[in-house]
Amino acid sequence: MDFTTADFKAVMGRFTTGVTVVTTALGSQRAGITVNAFCSVSLDPPLVLVCIERTAHIHDLLIEAGVFAVNLLAERQDEVARCFANSSDRRNQEFCSCKTQNLQTGAPVLRDALGFLDCVITDVFPGGDHSIIVGRIEALGAADRKPLVYYRSQYTDLKPPGGRGA
Repeated sequence: MDFTTADFKAVMGRFTTGVTVVTTALGSQRAGITVNAFCSVSLDPPLVLVCIERTAHIHDLLIEAGVFAVNLLAERQDEVARCFANSSDRRNQEFCSCKTQNLQTGAPVLRDALGFLDCVITDVFPGGDHSIIVGRIEALGAADRKPLVYYRSQYTDLKPPGGRGA
């Protein structure tokens, strides 16, 4: 069966995902990128994976640092997601105006995130034009808010059945 990259993206866009910002730091250099290719891998030990394009600005720094944080975004954080998705002075110099804290690994954790997982890299596997990066969770936390979701190339929030407010 023949199909194009656009066909593949159109089908995958119908899979609703949460939105995360993956962050890392090496010395004083910090980097972050919006990612929706993220999932849990194991409970014992607690492992997650993220997929990072090999040409992404954060790729080599993340692997060299050996640590990362997955920051789960909450509804109304679509501007944070857009900022970390694009190369800009705001992302590169101002870290998208996000307040951060360092916990176990030293990777920046976004203070206003819905949740976070602070991880040490355990494995890196090739995955086409991406690297599949597995991390062992060293610290985690969550807030009681609604998530930001991504569907058909748009950020949205969860709506109750029938479109009625909660």
